Amino acid sequence: MNVATGGGAGDLRGFRRLVNVTILATFLLILIGGIVRVSDSGLGCGPAGSGTHGWPLCEGGLLPAASAESVIEYTHRIVAAVVGLLIVAIAWLSWRDHRDRPWIVRGAIAAGVLVLAQAVLGGATVEEGLHEALVAAHLGLAMLLLGLLIVLRRWSSDPQPVEAEGTRGLRTLAVIAAGLVLATIVAGGYVAGTEGEGTPNEPVLGAHMACGQQFPTCVDRFMPFGEDRLIDIQLTHRAFMYLTVIAVIALLVVSLRQGVRKREFAWLAGLVLAQVLLGASNVWFGKHAGLIVGHLALGTIIWAWAVYASTMLIAVRAPVASARNEQSAPGALPA
Repeated sequence: MNVATGGGAGDLRGFRRLVNVTILATFLLILIGGIVRVSDSGLGCGPAGSGTHGWPLCEGGLLPAASAESVIEYTHRIVAAVVGLLIVAIAWLSWRDHRDRPWIVRGAIAAGVLVLAQAVLGGATVEEGLHEALVAAHLGLAMLLLGLLIVLRRWSSDPQPVEAEGTRGLRTLAVIAAGLVLATIVAGGYVAGTEGEGTPNEPVLGAHMACGQQFPTCVDRFMPFGEDRLIDIQLTHRAFMYLTVIAVIALLVVSLRQGVRKREFAWLAGLVLAQVLLGASNVWFGKHAGLIVGHLALGTIIWAWAVYASTMLIAVRAPVASARNEQSAPGALPA
């Protein structure tokens, strides 16, 4: 194996397997994060303002105490550490074996930067008592990491062209749809971060139930922005959801007209519609822990699938050395 120019197809298969494992671990990390939220375990290792006593330590020690909250929070941290080690392994392998594919190396480095930022933000979230903006940002960074890993897996595939013509508009629409999915999830994280806020008569309301048990209406009206801060937060989440539905349906229609990747976009539309029903159930049946975690899990799957479907519209480039050899071969046409 030539370290300077990278390894062969076998190396790529091993690299993709490692990325696949990291994708699954990151999904598990997000899911456990949802369990941390619904079990009120976010401060299980120490209250706000406890400094290193609460993070990175847990109640001042290396291991959690016997309380369920500290164990759940500590489990989340352990899985986060595993994801971090897997990202380090990805970065090392990309540098050792795949420097002829600089986009893989850059993606792996970017994943490492996101993991470090996520760790710092996680500590700040605990220190600031689970402030809603930090909770939303923490969730958003986790989704960005998951999306980047999916892109990285695509980049580590064998060189593949995009077969259909006229896909530039479809690619743009796919990116817009994925961006709206991410915005909806981050807005949902902000909703989760308001848990414990409310009025003197309802001190533990939070934006989750700010509209009562009404959907698609809210306090007997449709999208009544300006009524209350918590209502506005809930309605912002719903507004992004409505825009996502429109974008995903438009994406499906355009893909059907162009005959490009119809199955991926049909699945995406079905998942989004199922998520709308699950989100409505969260409102209709009140705050139910299982529904909340399921809503987060399905939202994460939708985000992952939206990124995957978008990457299928992007050609995978050949290694740098191979591309140069093709261009310098006798009779080769200029690029």
